[in-house]
Amino acid sequence: MLNMKRTISLLLFLAIFLNMAAQPLPDSIKILFTTAKTDSEKGRLLTRYYDMITNDDSILVKLSALKSYFKTNNDLSAEDYIQLSLCRVMARVSEYTAAFNDLYPLMTRFEERKDAYGIMVANRHFSYAWYASGDREKTIYYDRRTLELTLNLKDDYELATAYNNLSSDYSEYGITDSGFIYGKKALAIAKEINDEQLICKINGTLGEAYIAHKKYDLAIPYLRESLQVAIKISLLDACYALNDFSKIYFENNQIDSAIYYGKKAVELSAKIHFNRHLLLGYQNLYIAYDRTGPLDSAFKYYKLAVSTKDSIYSTDKAKQLQAINIREQNRLQSIEKEKLLLNNKIRIYALLGGLAVLLAGGLFLYRNNRQKQKANTILEKTLTDLQSTQSQLIQSEKMASLGELTAGIAHEIQNPLNFVNNFSEVNKELLTEMKDEMDKGNINEAKEIANDVIANEEKINHHGKRADGIVKGMLQHSRSSSGQKEPTDINALADEYLRLAYHGLRAKDKSFNATLKNAFDESIGNINIIPQDIGRVILNLITNAFYVVDEKKKSGIADYEPTVSVSTKKLGDKIEIKVADNGNGIPPKVLDKIFQPFFTTKPTGLGTGLGLSLSYDIVKAHGGELKVNTKEGEGTSFIIQLPVKEN
Repeated sequence: MLNMKRTISLLLFLAIFLNMAAQPLPDSIKILFTTAKTDSEKGRLLTRYYDMITNDDSILVKLSALKSYFKTNNDLSAEDYIQLSLCRVMARVSEYTAAFNDLYPLMTRFEERKDAYGIMVANRHFSYAWYASGDREKTIYYDRRTLELTLNLKDDYELATAYNNLSSDYSEYGITDSGFIYGKKALAIAKEINDEQLICKINGTLGEAYIAHKKYDLAIPYLRESLQVAIKISLLDACYALNDFSKIYFENNQIDSAIYYGKKAVELSAKIHFNRHLLLGYQNLYIAYDRTGPLDSAFKYYKLAVSTKDSIYSTDKAKQLQAINIREQNRLQSIEKEKLLLNNKIRIYALLGGLAVLLAGGLFLYRNNRQKQKANTILEKTLTDLQSTQSQLIQSEKMASLGELTAGIAHEIQNPLNFVNNFSEVNKELLTEMKDEMDKGNINEAKEIANDVIANEEKINHHGKRADGIVKGMLQHSRSSSGQKEPTDINALADEYLRLAYHGLRAKDKSFNATLKNAFDESIGNINIIPQDIGRVILNLITNAFYVVDEKKKSGIADYEPTVSVSTKKLGDKIEIKVADNGNGIPPKVLDKIFQPFFTTKPTGLGTGLGLSLSYDIVKAHGGELKVNTKEGEGTSFIIQLPVKEN
C-alpha cells in the first residue's frame, strides 16, 4: 500500500510539473463549458468528462491538471467539482478516509452555494466512499438520498445512474427483488437516451442481480453484452463483469473457466488500482484452486487476498473511520436539529396566525351580535336550504368514494391484464419454437415446450378470472344498495378495499407511499351485511387513515414510516373490524365532534364532513357500533363492531 501512495503522489506531482493545464479539456467539452451559465451546468459537463476518462490510466494526472487550471483561473466551483472526482478515485484505490476528509468541506461549500447538482454528486460520492470502506447501510442511505435529490433535477442521465447504483447495492447485499426493480428502471431510461456507457453499466448490474438470485443462465447475456462494451470504454465495469463470470463458472463447476476469468479480473483490477475487485479476484482464485489444486497456487492467492484485505481495511483506517463515523453522526444530528428548529418556527407562526384569526373572529362575532335577530332569520333560511340539499351532499359523498375506487380498480385490473398479454406473447414464441422442434423431429423437446404452453395458459386463465372478479366487484360497488343483507366474506371485502383505496390515492398523487398491513381472523366466515354500505364505511376509514399519515410524513419527521393496518377479529357474538394508522392522532378537544355531520379537520375543499357521520349511521343501522381510540402524536384506531347474527 505504501508503494501505491507513492505512485499517486508521483502522478500528482507530474501533473503540475508538466503544466498540462494549458489545454485541459477536449474542445467538444470546452466549447460547452465556456457557454455554461450556472455552476450546476458546469458541474454536469465536468462530471460527464470524468465518466469519459475512467478508462484512462492517467486519470489522476488529467484530473489534477484540470484542478490546477481552474485554480489558476479562480473558478472555485469548477475546482470543487474536479476535487469530487478525485475523491471518487481515492475511494477506488482504497484511500477512502482521505476521500471523506475532502468530501465534508466540499459538501458544505456546495450547500452554501445552493448548488443542487453539486449536492447530489457529493452525496453519490459519499455513497461510493462508504462502499469502499465496506459500510453497507451508509452506502444504501446515501444512494437513496442521491435518488431523492436526482428526482428534482429532471436529468435522465443522472436518474438512470441513481437507479443503477441502488440496484447494485440491493443485489450485492441480497435484496434481489429491489435490485431487479431499480435495474429495470435504469435500463429503460438509458435505452431511451441511448447512452452506450450507461447501458453497459446497467447490463452488468442486472447480470449481478440474476447472480444474486442464482439464475446464472439469465445473467450471462447481460454480462456478455456489458463486457464487450466495457473492454473498450469502461475498464471499471469490465472488472465487475470478469469477476462475475468467474463466479458463475465456479458455481457451475467449470473450474478452468472460473480460473481464466478470475486471472483476467485480477490483471485488470491491478492495472487500474481497483482494490476492492482485486481482492474479490484473489478470493475467487483461492477458492477455485482450493477445490482443484495445485494447493501452492491456492495458498499463493490466499496470501494475496489477505494482504490486499489488510491494505484496504487496515487498523489505522479503522481508527480513522471511527472518527469519521462520529463526525458523520454529528453532521446528521445537526441537519435534523435545523429541520426541527424550522418546523418549530413554522408552528409558532401558524399559532400566531391562528390567534390572529381567532381574535378577528371574536371581533366579528361581537359586531354581529347586535344584528342577532336578522342573523337568526338568515340562519333559519340557511337551515332550510341545507335540509333540501342534504340528500345531494350524501350522494356526492358516495360518488366521491366511487371515484376513489375507480382509480384503484384501474390500477388493479391492469396487473392481471399485463400478465395475460405477457403470457400470450410468450406462448406465441413457444408455439413457434415447438413447431420448429417438431419439424426437426425433436418430439420430446416439443412436448416439454407444450407443457410450458399449458402452464402459461393456466396462468392466463387465472389472471383473466382475476380481472373478471375486479370488474364484478366494481359493478357491485357502483350498484345502488338494495337494502338487503347477504352473506359476505368480510375479510375479502376489507382486503379488497384496502388495496383499491391505496392505488386510488396513488393514481392521484404519485409521491404518496405507505406501508399496508393486514391481520384477518379466518374463523369469522361469512356474515350477513349490506356489502355496498359496509364497504363504503371501510373505504372512508381507510381513505382518512391515508390522509393523516401522508400529512404527518409531509411535516418532515425523521425516520417516520406511514403505516395503515386493517384487521378483523371474532369476539363472541360480534366481529370487530379495525382500521389503524400511525398519524398524529385526534386532539381531545375535537374528539366528541368527529361523528357530527359537516365537521371536518381537513382544509377547505378537501372534505365535506359527511364521511364519518354517514359511516356512523350505516354501522348503527346494522345493529353495530363505531368507536375510536386515539393518542395524540401516535395514531388512531377506528373500530367497527357488528353482530354475527341478525337482530
